[in-house]
Amino acid sequence: MPDSHAESAAPKVALDTGIIPLGERALQGVLDYVSAVGDEAETTYLEVKSDVDLGSKAGVAKVAKFLLGAANRRPREASRHFHGYAVMVIGAQKGGALGVRRGVEPHELEDRLRPYLGPQFPAFEFARIAVGADREVLFIVAPPPADGQAIFPCHKDFHGDDRRDNLDDGAIYVRGSSNTRHARSGEVLALVERARGGSRSHIELEVEVLGSVGRVGCIDEAMMALYEGEDELFRKKSEPVTGVFAAASFTLSQSIFGGAGPRTAEKRQEALEQWRSRRHEFIARGREHLLGVALPGVGVRVVSRNRFVAKPHLTLTFHDCEVIDHVPVDDAEFEKLVEPVVREQKPWTAAAFAPSRLDVTPRGYPVAWANRGDDAAVVLTPESFRPNAPWVSEHDDYVLVARDDQASFAVVTWELLTEDGSDVVTCGEFNAPTSKYLDAADLIQKVFFDED
Repeated sequence: MPDSHAESAAPKVALDTGIIPLGERALQGVLDYVSAVGDEAETTYLEVKSDVDLGSKAGVAKVAKFLLGAANRRPREASRHFHGYAVMVIGAQKGGALGVRRGVEPHELEDRLRPYLGPQFPAFEFARIAVGADREVLFIVAPPPADGQAIFPCHKDFHGDDRRDNLDDGAIYVRGSSNTRHARSGEVLALVERARGGSRSHIELEVEVLGSVGRVGCIDEAMMALYEGEDELFRKKSEPVTGVFAAASFTLSQSIFGGAGPRTAEKRQEALEQWRSRRHEFIARGREHLLGVALPGVGVRVVSRNRFVAKPHLTLTFHDCEVIDHVPVDDAEFEKLVEPVVREQKPWTAAAFAPSRLDVTPRGYPVAWANRGDDAAVVLTPESFRPNAPWVSEHDDYVLVARDDQASFAVVTWELLTEDGSDVVTCGEFNAPTSKYLDAADLIQKVFFDED
């Protein structure tokens, strides 16, 4: 068994990222942390190299790549650690700091880096801590990025034996979670915003509902009629039935029962009582199925005027409305509209399992919806809103229904948050149109009984 006392006595080194990583004491704290955890220390503001030959082209390219990535950070994100500085540690690894050979001078390193960094690149700090008579740990400290700064592209190619160290003339590099890589399109646009002044500019959104909020009347009456018909049919199957709902239930139930189900009067009565005890639940579920298949889906269109917005979190609240999962009309099932007293026991077959009917939302899907009290909330989390380029959600995710079937519009309020974690919330309000009035009985007839 492991010695729990020995484990608890092992030194634990924490990194204080609230400091400015300049000066021997601050850098010694960084070195102690790197020596304790090694490569696990690497993040957007800290890179670790056990050994780099700064006299070689490959070694210089490693440093240039780090500095380029550090310079192309977003100011607000960078400021969360080390007051925006980023540090590259050379000559340390988990378990200790062996250092590199002494002899590198700051001005020589700057001369070797300048062809890759370009003439306008911001100045960086160079520091060292001796770890032996002829060895030292080197620190390359990149300054904090700032709003209004230009993008810093690479100015020279380098293609070495290890492609991870390659540099391409004109490429834009950014710091990932633990490495430096090519910028993605959204990151380039974010840097364009930084050059314009970034987070200081106001976010102006145009938000529009594509489609309309449904208005459906007499739905409770229609559902109750269906279930009363099912109840009566089960009790008096052999008696003639009248009325559109009862006749429909009769036709469907004939195919459902087909000789199956309870054989004795006692068993039939027991099944009926159990069904009645859950009728409220069945009606609610049938109501959702009806509205999900009978009403068209709704989408949202968002345009950010003259501003790139990264990682937006946009919440739309449809007041006094209900949101329901949209269901393709081909998936309409009468047994989901009206739960039969006794379901037909069908044999299991491969055909009975239809994967297309599974309601699976892909991981990372940028649209979510839910009912919150008497309101419906739709949350949009796309990768970004690009300047003046419409972002449009799918139209087959959900349907919206006004709780007041006489309402001529629905009030929609929205709130925007971004990945910056800013205390400023951008808000807006507009009216979404409602559809023409629809009668629930007409919807049931159209979806479940009309042959065309």
